[in-house]
Amino acid sequence: MIEQLDSLIWGWPLIGLILAAGVYLSIRTRFVQVRCLGKALKYAVTGEDGGQGEVSAFGALCTALAATIGTGNIVGVGTAIAAGGPGALLWMVIAAFFGMATKYAEGLLAVKYRRETRPGHFLGGPFYYIERGLGAGWRPLAKLFALFGALAGVMGVGTVAQINGITSAVSGLLDPDSRRIAFTLFGHGYSAATVVAGAAVTAAAALVILGGVRRIAKVSQVVVPFMAGTYLLFALLILVLHLRAIPAALRLICVSAFRPAAVGGAIGGLLLKNVIRTGVSRGVFSNEAGLGSAPIASACAKTNDPARQGLVAMVGTFIDTMIVCTMTGLTIVVTGAWNPRVTGAQLDGADVTAWAWRHGLPFGGFSTGMLTLCLSFFAFTTILGWNYYGERCLEYLTGSRRAAHIYRRFYIAAVAIGPYLTVGAVFGIADICNGLMALPNLIALILLARVVEKESG
Repeated sequence: MIEQLDSLIWGWPLIGLILAAGVYLSIRTRFVQVRCLGKALKYAVTGEDGGQGEVSAFGALCTALAATIGTGNIVGVGTAIAAGGPGALLWMVIAAFFGMATKYAEGLLAVKYRRETRPGHFLGGPFYYIERGLGAGWRPLAKLFALFGALAGVMGVGTVAQINGITSAVSGLLDPDSRRIAFTLFGHGYSAATVVAGAAVTAAAALVILGGVRRIAKVSQVVVPFMAGTYLLFALLILVLHLRAIPAALRLICVSAFRPAAVGGAIGGLLLKNVIRTGVSRGVFSNEAGLGSAPIASACAKTNDPARQGLVAMVGTFIDTMIVCTMTGLTIVVTGAWNPRVTGAQLDGADVTAWAWRHGLPFGGFSTGMLTLCLSFFAFTTILGWNYYGERCLEYLTGSRRAAHIYRRFYIAAVAIGPYLTVGAVFGIADICNGLMALPNLIALILLARVVEKESG
């Protein structure tokens, strides 16, 4: 049932709408992702004097990156290439290129239409730029987005997908043969490593989440840059050690992106539409361009300039997909981790990336351990970021801070049960929630493109 609903929501209409919105906004902003990338990178690390908000622009960016740099960069890329072949990586990058313009528009509109609901507390995001930008008549669409956003956080994207990725990786590292079974549920045995890792992450998440947005931003500003840098360093080392294989890998990616049948071998039976759908959906799951989640974080940034924050928001997609996902995908392709003929088995998810690290680096089990550590921290920060998104969506729906506090407890409970759902169900639920969020947001972005163009100058 989950697979059928996932396929229905993530059909060609939604994929086409995401790509079309990115292309349209790129044209209306005169390809801001090309013209202003240098300025965007500068603004991401320099504060704005006198700007109003709750956290710095860098803090807002790290909060957004905390939610985007997660299992999608490790598990999601592996899943995409395993299911859609190497060509799926190119479609992830193409979607991200146009998605940078989408993310720019989201960040800009979030600041322009945000509200200071009480002194020093700013609330904004798609629900407000739908309601205040399009008019009160569009409020039902804003309510729908907020509802889907709250559900997406607690039911899939922020909880189940992330904790499942952590516990699966830890269990695969410490007890790959599942010899130490803690208990059995519905005929499936769960290892002691899964149970302990799940409990530890749940406890750590609770300590941060209960501290509110400032604590989330403070933790994200430390963890995200450090772990992203560590991950990229190891990925770069794999590419250096396989330098001669990179040209052939790039050719394989490009050819299989448009003519998968011409590649033959393990992916010869793939259809082009499957390659595109897999690449775009996994890319959106990773960088969230078009979903409307990141502008919720942008709205709390200390700034008085909507366009400036739009540029900072755009950096998130650049870092997440153009750098982190691309590096992950290249390591998978150059090592052959995607190809069953090389690995001896059809791998999926984190196992694909783990095989690439284990066989691509000379450190043996240490490499797999570092990957597990990176995945765990990436997923942990995503848990934190999506709790913030869900809280703000619920605050808009109810107008009550108490509802947000109740939401935190349900969210933590969802993290606790996440390890005991299957990987297929996890990503299916996450995809469904993402798609339901994207529709109201994309409609608003297209209708408000003239405002984005005007504010961009």
